[in-house]
Amino acid sequence: MLVSEQEILELKDFVFELNSIRNSVVIVEGKRDSNALKKLGYSGKILEFHRFGGMINFIDSVAKYERLIILFDRDKKGRTLTEKTIQLLQRRTKVDLSFKRKLRIITKGKIMFIEQLVCYESFLS
Repeated sequence: MLVSEQEILELKDFVFELNSIRNSVVIVEGKRDSNALKKLGYSGKILEFHRFGGMINFIDSVAKYERLIILFDRDKKGRTLTEKTIQLLQRRTKVDLSFKRKLRIITKGKIMFIEQLVCYESFLS
């Protein structure tokens, strides 16, 4: 995959900004997504949707956080999870989709799945 210097700089800023946010948690779909974020340098709290055993358990568990940064994949399943999460949590806590949008812009839409971010690991270390 062709990676521009601009992408690398913007991804570094992305990770720095993500790391600097307090009282929040990043939500991803699964273990590979969470590993990819860690390999890029994210050091904050990550919760994996699939560990909760369903939407109701997930919603009940994450509602206690002040801010949820949703980084579900950009496929049909990820969009459905995002919509459902917003619908069920919008009145209980702040749901932040800004990082999901930033990632799409930075990678120019090349990254559909969060786990694909590992391809940037060698550029960011």
